[in-house]
Amino acid sequence: MPGFEVLRVRNYRLWWSHLSVANIGNWAQRVAQDWVALELTGQSGTALGIVTAAQFLPFLLLAPVGGVIADRFDARKVLFVTQAIIGGCAALMAVLTGTGVVAFWHVVVIAFLLGCANAVFQPTIQSFVTDLVGPDLVSSAVGLSAASFNGARVIGPAIAGVMIASWTTWSVFTVTALSVLVPMWALVRLDPSQLYPSPKDRGRGLLKEGIRYAVRDRKVLRILGIAFFVGTFALNSQLTTALMATKEFGLGAGELGVLSSVLAFGSLVGAVFSAKRKVTTDKLVGYAAVVFCTVEIICGLMPGYVTFAVSLAVLGFTQLIFMTAANSRLQLVSDPAKRGRMMALYTLLLMGGTPLGAPLMGWFAEEFGAPWSLIGGGALALAGTVAVLVALRGAVREDEPAPQPEPANIKAAAEPAA
Repeated sequence: MPGFEVLRVRNYRLWWSHLSVANIGNWAQRVAQDWVALELTGQSGTALGIVTAAQFLPFLLLAPVGGVIADRFDARKVLFVTQAIIGGCAALMAVLTGTGVVAFWHVVVIAFLLGCANAVFQPTIQSFVTDLVGPDLVSSAVGLSAASFNGARVIGPAIAGVMIASWTTWSVFTVTALSVLVPMWALVRLDPSQLYPSPKDRGRGLLKEGIRYAVRDRKVLRILGIAFFVGTFALNSQLTTALMATKEFGLGAGELGVLSSVLAFGSLVGAVFSAKRKVTTDKLVGYAAVVFCTVEIICGLMPGYVTFAVSLAVLGFTQLIFMTAANSRLQLVSDPAKRGRMMALYTLLLMGGTPLGAPLMGWFAEEFGAPWSLIGGGALALAGTVAVLVALRGAVREDEPAPQPEPANIKAAAEPAA
């Protein structure tokens, strides 16, 4: 398949195709979980917020620890265990809803357990991509993985909606629990001799060591700094899109859904486009961040619903170009023994800044109008990105990636016989 050479790698093809099934199930489960919470609490928005916080708070608190686990233990074993926990949570929800004994506190506790599992799963799966394909194809692999995730974001909720309307919520949880078995089976079938295993660090103080490394390595710090400013001020599309639809254009839920779909479609196209890219450079990460922030400012200047929808597609496209470029470049420049911790810090800075930036974007909308949630957020992210690029401009070394591991079969062949 032209532009998708990474799919010729058996291990990656096996893992990607099987994980895509679980991605759809996970997105379906999120919809079913929110639906159950609303049913149990009389459509309470506060209750839904509690469930969301229960699922994402562990990630903010435990992500660095998840990175340490990713660097200390075999990635396949970590992924197998975390997938088993995620599947167990879905199975438990299926039993509770199917028997009619589910209570709101059940939903909160299970959401919390899901958050804990994902705090370990996310940094591990991101660093595992390089173990599957090696440094030469990591950019393409990250893009294709993002395409799977964003495609599932569209398909999963649609399937959940149909199943809830046609049957019951317990059927969604049952299907999700079964879908998790698919990537677990893929992990068993991977060929260890064709992996590029990262060295594992068994020492003490791994968390502190990882933070010191991130601060001292200017190439890594550059990417993490950009991720913080973009994540805090520019990645608030759910909030800003809702504000523009309701406050600026006076639209209803149907039009808001269309805007969300347009944004998701742009993201999917951006991910597929990224999957065809073979090389990711430091300059591309900087350029992509600047373009994304600029497009966000332009979105806030759109005068009508149609032009805003078109600009949202471009925003989704540029957002995924930046995110896949930053993700893959960070994996390439990081010390392989510290890659899990670097990916944990990256995800924490990229996503963890949202609770800081979202209230500010809401204040912009209240004080100056809904468009300023985009204009102000884009401008702050752009200013922060430019500041990082200027302060760490000497960190750009396009031809100096960190040493990368060789395939296990090559290393074994190179070792002298006993």
